[in-house]
Amino acid sequence: MKAHQTQEQEVCPSIDPGDLSWPFWPAVPLYPYGRRRTLCHEVVKDKIWTFDQLQGILYVVAPIRMTVVKLEEGGLFVYAPVAPTPECVRLVKELEAMHGDVKYIILPTVSGIEHKVFVGPFARRFPLAQVFVAPSQWSFPLNLPLSWLGLPAKRTQILPSDSSLAPFADRFDYAMLGPIDLGLGPFEEVAFFDKLTRTLLVTDSVVSVPEEPPAIVQLDPYPLLFHAKDDAFDVVEDSEATRHKGWQRISLFAFYFRPSALEVVEMGQSFRDALKGPDRSRKAYFGWFPFKWKNEWKQSFDALRGGGRLFVAPILQTLILNRAPKQAIDWANKVASWDFDRIIPCHFDSPIFANQRQFRQAFAFLEKNPSVADGLFGNSTQFLPQSDFKLLKELEVILNKMGVTPPAKEKV
Repeated sequence: MKAHQTQEQEVCPSIDPGDLSWPFWPAVPLYPYGRRRTLCHEVVKDKIWTFDQLQGILYVVAPIRMTVVKLEEGGLFVYAPVAPTPECVRLVKELEAMHGDVKYIILPTVSGIEHKVFVGPFARRFPLAQVFVAPSQWSFPLNLPLSWLGLPAKRTQILPSDSSLAPFADRFDYAMLGPIDLGLGPFEEVAFFDKLTRTLLVTDSVVSVPEEPPAIVQLDPYPLLFHAKDDAFDVVEDSEATRHKGWQRISLFAFYFRPSALEVVEMGQSFRDALKGPDRSRKAYFGWFPFKWKNEWKQSFDALRGGGRLFVAPILQTLILNRAPKQAIDWANKVASWDFDRIIPCHFDSPIFANQRQFRQAFAFLEKNPSVADGLFGNSTQFLPQSDFKLLKELEVILNKMGVTPPAKEKV
């Protein structure tokens, strides 16, 4: 089964650095900080477009994605805005020139600060748009009003709990997952179903990992080459194989933080190695590379990817959705009742060609007696290897003991 569609990789070598400027990066200081590329990809001709940017920590980079849908009556619907750099705004305005103004901007999450931080600045660049946000919004360490977070007070409203009351109800249905109590604040995500194109829009709930690095990640291959190194002394050349190796290791980092195939070099030894390393530039963290991969790292990636299947990210499995398994299953059943054949998440692969059954199976980890859909992926790839969850499980125990998060509930 074809699990993903390769994105176009057109690069403009003469782009003005000012077009990439994101001056508010200190609010959420993620790589690439104040200079961000945007890639626009047409998913459904004249109907749906995705806008990919990059974000990460310690060169563990992954796409962050906005989806734009053309409304039948004219105008544009924006799900989960990204940084409104001059390049990004210009690309959206090119769509406006052909299809009408941005009419609706959706913030579909409450705890995803990497999504929330862009909504206010994006809305200011498109002053005719109404802004709809998921209920139960909160901020930390102070729970501030949305207007204090930059969202336009006169144009911002809460998504109605009944999707039929939304002004775009003829085109979209939606379902709210949450709020799920996490102690500091709730988790919530709103999935949207575009009835016209049979497309499901989600934020973080499900993902699929491409075997090859996405186009946005390949624009600057340095993070891929950095993580393709086997140790601090390794010098790697830029090649297709090296980029793939770096991407696959980045994926393991992103989902598990410390997968079982990774050894962390003792701090003192890693500093001594840095002094002897071939690249001690600031870009290379002055030679610091405190990682060492075991030979079986590729098997760990293959198990994670599972042939391109849909799955729920390990951190959501371990620290979030298992706090409310029945609520999550009920939501998954609601979403699985929609007749979609394409999924666009905000991270990793997109578009994913998958159906309701595949979506529902991604939540089988919440069930006591999960069933495996015949002929889908098979028992060997239904669940992620528990050995890679070791750090997340340890973190869960610590947070529970400290009273930061409530304990997990029994499976349904």
